[in-house]
Amino acid sequence: MKRRDEQAFQQRKAAIMETCFDCYAENGLTGTGIQALADACGLSKGGLYTYFDTLDDLIVESTAYCMSKVEDDFMRLAPTRPEDIQRFLDEVPYWTAQRHGKKYRLMYQVYTHPKYIEQGKAFFAGVSKRYQAYARQMEPLLGMPCDVITPLIFIFVRASVHYALFEDEYYLKSQMSVLKQSISLLTEQYRREGGKEAFPAGTKAAGT
Repeated sequence: MKRRDEQAFQQRKAAIMETCFDCYAENGLTGTGIQALADACGLSKGGLYTYFDTLDDLIVESTAYCMSKVEDDFMRLAPTRPEDIQRFLDEVPYWTAQRHGKKYRLMYQVYTHPKYIEQGKAFFAGVSKRYQAYARQMEPLLGMPCDVITPLIFIFVRASVHYALFEDEYYLKSQMSVLKQSISLLTEQYRREGGKEAFPAGTKAAGT
């Protein structure tokens, strides 16, 4: 019984984090009061503190939880074969801006706030590990070593997030152009050299 109660508690907490994060994303940190959050969640103000010790805890935990879900959403669209990379690079930055732009803007408000700098460092350390894990999954699909794929993911995500924040078309297209050229050259290189077998997992290609 206790296990089921704990599971129900965590599920409810996750739903509250998503609702609160959406409220903050829509209205900003300073424009969203505790009463508005409680109302959106169907709780009293005291009820929110059943799940979080402080408002700061709610902000930090909901940001980390919801942005991890955004990452998963983002990477589910990742190419599973070399022929799909072009489509991914062309479409996903715009999809990201439309679907998650407000969330990225809120994330940077939170993690650049002086109160939450340390939590931001911890979150982005986790991002690095998660992107490395994504790269390992993509390695056999794309025929490139994960140590090469990982920085390509970082470049692509940074460009996509920058576009989501500022809709800077020039920056996006210039980054995508360089990324496409790099991927084309790398793909051809690994095809010539026998694919990923020439660079076993955990090793780095020359010049990286």
